[in-house]
Amino acid sequence: MAKEKIVLAYSGGLDTSVILKWLKETYDAEIIAFTADIGQKDELDGLEEKALATGASKIYIDDLRAEFAKDFINPMFQAAALYEGQYLLGTSIARPLIAKRMVEIARAEGATAIAHGATGKGNDQVRFELTAAALAPELSVIAPWRLEQFREEFPGRAEMIAYAEKHNIPVTASAAKPYSTDRNLLHISFESGMLEDPWFDPAADDNKGMYVLSVAPEDAPDQAEYIELEFAAGDCVAINGTKLSPLEVMETLNEIGGKHGIGRVDMVENRFVGMKSRGVYETPGGTILFTAHRKMESLTMDRDVMHLRDSLISKYASLVYNGFWFAPERLAIQALVSESQKNVSGTVRLKLYKGNVIGAGVKSPVSLYNPDIATMEADPTKAYDQGDATGFIRLNALRLKVGSGVEQNAKK
Repeated sequence: MAKEKIVLAYSGGLDTSVILKWLKETYDAEIIAFTADIGQKDELDGLEEKALATGASKIYIDDLRAEFAKDFINPMFQAAALYEGQYLLGTSIARPLIAKRMVEIARAEGATAIAHGATGKGNDQVRFELTAAALAPELSVIAPWRLEQFREEFPGRAEMIAYAEKHNIPVTASAAKPYSTDRNLLHISFESGMLEDPWFDPAADDNKGMYVLSVAPEDAPDQAEYIELEFAAGDCVAINGTKLSPLEVMETLNEIGGKHGIGRVDMVENRFVGMKSRGVYETPGGTILFTAHRKMESLTMDRDVMHLRDSLISKYASLVYNGFWFAPERLAIQALVSESQKNVSGTVRLKLYKGNVIGAGVKSPVSLYNPDIATMEADPTKAYDQGDATGFIRLNALRLKVGSGVEQNAKK
């Protein structure tokens, strides 16, 4: 009788390497490893050999970078999503894509379950499993870190390292790791270890080596750099006159932004599971793109449409952060967002200097800005009669006057 098949989200690190072997032994199952290439760079080196040596029957290493940029990053940036006013959701937005592909592989392979190495304290477990529930409710989900048997066997990293050594699992790990990282096309995150102390300064001189995608702003070039981003229907399609794919846009902006020390964020955020956690993020390209997109909208988007979309930013960002990418409410908001972006087209010029992204000009063939109307000089079009403001103010003041009168009478 054929063994049960389990598809494991596999990074090749200590946790998922140990989990791969443990799943195979505990469930007497065939383990199919899956790694999504979403921009981890050299972190993917040697993964196939590691997975097969650890006991996987096969491994998928799929290049999802183009899909990530086009179908996940771009729609999210059109929504101007920013979690708790700071976080550009680099890790959050990657999880539904990874889980989506894992579900597709499970169905293609005839697997009955998927598995992941997310802990029971974090957000990723929720993101993976909500995606699976939305796309493939028939699949079981195995989360070893939530199983008492697994936690008893591996109460700490020392036990995992010992297990790896016993089973000749080819991983490189140490018992004392100063922090953990997660990298993709949009950002890199740092958390845990020394960063669990919110007073610890990750940007201090002796900690500059922690950062990967950006130089320290004080070490950035002394000469500012100007760049131009061209937008079409809410998406950046060219940089400095060169047409680029969504993937190429992110890669180009990451290189430019990192050179100027752009996109570092250090915050204490609220996890969906209820606790606060400290995260440090580098999002150089995303920070430039976010700023440019908002400036493009300022020129081309109708006021009330913008305000309506902006009223949904917090909700949309929470949906992404909490793992509801494939939920009907996110899809409904996205439809409104897509409609709002039809005329977000034109060119934005930015000045980049020592960690700062500064607006330096914006233009569009569908601009809603009319200098003849906005001018403080004489209006040659006669489109705006300043005298009309008298009635406008009087009507808007009516309820304030009535309310004030009621309060004054109550005090008599």
